[in-house]
Amino acid sequence: MNQATRSPATLVDRVMDAPRTDGGFDGDCPELPPEVLDRVRHDLAQVGPQLRALLLAVGLGAAPDPEVLAQVLALDPAVVTDLLSTAHAGGLLLDAGLGEGARVIPLVRRALVASAAPGTRRVVQRLVLAAHLERGRPVLELAHQLVESGARGSDLAAVFEAAADTALSEPTGSDAAARAVRLYAQAVTAGADSASLAPRRAEAAALAGDLDGALRLADQALSDPSCPDLARAGNVAAAVLAQRGLLARSAEVYLWVGEAGIGSATPLAALALLGTGSLAQAREVLAASEGDQPPTLVAGAESLMATGVLESVLGSPMAGPIEALSTLTRAAALLEPAGGAVLLPDTPAALAAIVALHCGEFDVAVSVLERALARGVGGLFARARYQLLLAWTAMVRGDTALARYWLAGAVPEAGTLEPREELFSAALAVGLARRGSDIPAMQAAWAAARDAIVRHPADLFALLPLGELAVAAARLGDFDRVAPHLEQARTLLERLGDPPLWAAPLHWYGLHAALLREQPSAAEPHAAALLKAAKSNHCAAVLAAAGRAWMRVLAGQFDPSDVESAARGLQSIGLANDGSRLAGQAAIRTTDRKVMVTLLGCARALQATGPGAAGPSVASGRDDPSDPMPRSRPAAVSAGGPGGPAMLSGREREVAELILTGLTYRQIGERLFISAKTVEHHVARMRQRLGVTSRDELFAQLRVFVEDAQP
Repeated sequence: MNQATRSPATLVDRVMDAPRTDGGFDGDCPELPPEVLDRVRHDLAQVGPQLRALLLAVGLGAAPDPEVLAQVLALDPAVVTDLLSTAHAGGLLLDAGLGEGARVIPLVRRALVASAAPGTRRVVQRLVLAAHLERGRPVLELAHQLVESGARGSDLAAVFEAAADTALSEPTGSDAAARAVRLYAQAVTAGADSASLAPRRAEAAALAGDLDGALRLADQALSDPSCPDLARAGNVAAAVLAQRGLLARSAEVYLWVGEAGIGSATPLAALALLGTGSLAQAREVLAASEGDQPPTLVAGAESLMATGVLESVLGSPMAGPIEALSTLTRAAALLEPAGGAVLLPDTPAALAAIVALHCGEFDVAVSVLERALARGVGGLFARARYQLLLAWTAMVRGDTALARYWLAGAVPEAGTLEPREELFSAALAVGLARRGSDIPAMQAAWAAARDAIVRHPADLFALLPLGELAVAAARLGDFDRVAPHLEQARTLLERLGDPPLWAAPLHWYGLHAALLREQPSAAEPHAAALLKAAKSNHCAAVLAAAGRAWMRVLAGQFDPSDVESAARGLQSIGLANDGSRLAGQAAIRTTDRKVMVTLLGCARALQATGPGAAGPSVASGRDDPSDPMPRSRPAAVSAGGPGGPAMLSGREREVAELILTGLTYRQIGERLFISAKTVEHHVARMRQRLGVTSRDELFAQLRVFVEDAQP
């Protein structure tokens, strides 16, 4: 109620006397009965006409400045000063604070605006606009009021254009951009030149999330050589093309902008070139443009982005990743003041997170992503990217609940993402299903992932989802579909000199895909590449040791201490979940009960603790990560279950995997060339060994074993 009145006692009485039909008067704009406004209008009719005119002008957006109001009201400034004093003394004007001047109390404003004829309101609004424009005062809110009131006229074109420019420059993200889109459209309707506005309209549309509209407007501008702002149009087109996975085409557009002498986009061109494997050209572009960038925050961030990625490729295997992370995080901090008003092919925060994920610095990835998300850096253009990368970080750390939370937030209500984000989203869905040993869900996710792979060519910044999809394809017997894309990725890395930072994780995925296809010979090149990189890169050394351990475990010839050491090494670089699966795989393949107990204990410990352990709970009812035996894991997996330690033979593991796919005993028997009766016998033995009585309990136990067995 106070927010609605903030007025003399008479106005308070008017509100208090009104019947409360809506239960209260909370907020600045409560729903008041019509009779209340009628009484307030009656009271205001007793106020002098000059004071009423002043209150209406201020209520419609005029700055409470004597010179502005004198022009609007055609009065002497001294008279306006007296009127302002009277309004303040009567409690009709409020101090807004923070240097915003004063405003009419909401109840009085509503009564004045409602009683003024539409024509009168528009005349006053035009006079207010003219006075503000003449004195360089802000016009954004005034223009917005005119749009809402349906004002038209060629004299408003310049006003709408100026207001849209103001909205476009605000660092507040998609809301301001959406307002700019509407105001530019109003300017064109009012008679502004559509061609000259096309580049700015394209940028506003992109920042507001309308990438189709942005590309259409940018293309319109680029096809017109006389367009006065071709550089802006080119930058919009290049940024949107990168978002859509067309990084090579994006590089061409950025290069064209620079070669045409209409702008300086060379760092962004170099960034796109690096992403497509064009190392020599990227270095040439950066060398030729050194010192050409203006000393602005955005230009500095762009330069640091390109430099950071170049360091990740050319830097020393040991120091390069840290140098690249440092450079990219500095670029991210430099871009923060610009908020959501900058359009880039990618943000430094996203690139820093991708580099961090490749070298096992997951805490750094989470920190830089959460900071960028909180500050709206990159606006709507980057929001889904940050959420998907946070989901990816959670997934590889083993916190599937947190991964699903971020994944759900990244997918819009319409259910569609741009190709770059769609690839990550599809790989996350597949990866989460694989880690949960949910074969039907993985099959469904893989069907959607096939389209995502086709729509997004291989590039440097999409190696992680490509690797995850390769493992899933091998698991589902559809590896040939992803093989050509992996070959493209390998060619790209070769052109970049096989930088360990970028190549090691892909080799790790490749090794697992080969083992799942039961092709140890195909795994050897990946193991050899990891071993070679291990000489100078710690992360690659850990992966190489783990790769050797996996191969020996699957061959049935492993040293338990080597397995445990490799598993804990994976934990040290943030891959505790992978380490847990390695130890679990070895545990169910050994016939030595003591060794099995030790390895199962290691697997459970890695799953629950360490740098790669699950983070804080997102959903209620989740297990405490510090619990040595999480409640979501069936208790019979422990060494002390009924009948001693749980243990499955090789044939029983095969039967277990097929049971979880939903096959009948007869179908399983046909697949394994055994009788349905033999399958039933295996299932009965598994029930006895695992100490379960119901089908649901059996499935829960088997999922644990199959999950631990997955590389």
